[in-house]
Amino acid sequence: MPVRRSMTLGLAAMGLVAACAAPEGTNQAGFISGDGIVQVLQSGERQRPQPLDGDTLDGGQLSLDDYRGEPLVINVWAHWCGPCRSEAPDLAGAARVLAEDDVSMIGINTRETDSAGARAFVREFDIPYPSLVDEDGTALLAFTDSLPPNAIPSTLILDADGRVAGRVLGEVSEATLLALVEEIGSEP
Repeated sequence: MPVRRSMTLGLAAMGLVAACAAPEGTNQAGFISGDGIVQVLQSGERQRPQPLDGDTLDGGQLSLDDYRGEPLVINVWAHWCGPCRSEAPDLAGAARVLAEDDVSMIGINTRETDSAGARAFVREFDIPYPSLVDEDGTALLAFTDSLPPNAIPSTLILDADGRVAGRVLGEVSEATLLALVEEIGSEP
């Protein structure tokens, strides 16, 4: 196992992962939180997600095709998810660092019944990247080969060819995410 992968997996193992539970009175049952294990896919194992585009929380439009040719980090979240709230400051920090290296980041705000709550989450944690609105969970179907549709939070890293190159099912720290993106970005 290369040193970088060992470091990445070690960093992931140090993270605290909690199960995601919806607040009382919401219709978010059935979500699971992963164990935080980092997975890097070899080049031959990577799949392109299905086409994905839609509205963003801020009223814009977003398409995965807009990011073709560059690495992309995608985080799946909801404002009512405890681990999502816990990882949000780290994700915001990682997004700022990654932007300096021309690595973009987007969110997928999934199964959200309260768009005002989602927008408040973005303001509270000063999230610098756009998030697709995925009210019914169908946006996650673009990643059926790579992501369980009920794992939240989840983070995917797409390589410059638009293929899923890595993932973390569960909460991720800034250090782990930066190490993972570096590992994937340094591949030949």
